[in-house]
Amino acid sequence: MPKRSEEPTVAAKMKIEVWSDIMCPFCYIGEKKLDDALAGFADAERIDVEFKSFELMPGLETHPIRSTNEMLAETKGMTVEQARQMNAQVAQLAAAVGLEMDSETSIPANTINAHRLTHLAKKHGKQKDVTHALFRAYFAEQKNVDDIDTLVAIAEGVGIDGDEARSVLESDAYTNEVQRDVHEARQLGVTGVPFFVFDRKYAISGAQDAAVFEGTIEKSFGEWAEANPASPFEVIEGQTCSVDGTCS
Repeated sequence: MPKRSEEPTVAAKMKIEVWSDIMCPFCYIGEKKLDDALAGFADAERIDVEFKSFELMPGLETHPIRSTNEMLAETKGMTVEQARQMNAQVAQLAAAVGLEMDSETSIPANTINAHRLTHLAKKHGKQKDVTHALFRAYFAEQKNVDDIDTLVAIAEGVGIDGDEARSVLESDAYTNEVQRDVHEARQLGVTGVPFFVFDRKYAISGAQDAAVFEGTIEKSFGEWAEANPASPFEVIEGQTCSVDGTCS
């Protein structure tokens, strides 16, 4: 008769929460640095990254024929040339981590619809893919991320049914979820993005150096793993072949 023994099973994943806005260049850069840090972390498969919404300019009107530099000049009290110089410096920071960024041709857009799409993507396990596609669309591909056809194409590009995406975007679905994320950020004292929360114990504000992300991941995961050790589960043992080729 098979005998029973106990083997360890891995506990739930540690969570990293990321508040960001699609129109924020430092969010794009910061999330790339987080990705790079996780790519070099041995236990990355035991970490879950959840993207949360934050609206930097919730009242912004989308202007497909106006550049981001022109929008900044109008809303931030600077000249177009000053905005161009500022964004050129940011583009250099982006290039240093392998990202393309062009504020001269990017389209300033209200991001509520883009955020709603990320919440639909979460339902399908595609949130990271959609978020990264939205950043590329905004900063590198000169696409209007407030345009429903554009957003549907992004959804389809990561494997989400286009009809479902269109139905969501043509309604007010997930608006409450976006607002809930923004409210939660305020409750946590978040005043700017990107903002990264590790296991609700540590936080990083801004696109910090890679070493900061690496150190915070190691510290938070180490503490989480200690508090969430592998738990036993019951195994019914039968005849097996071992790694040395012995079968019994």
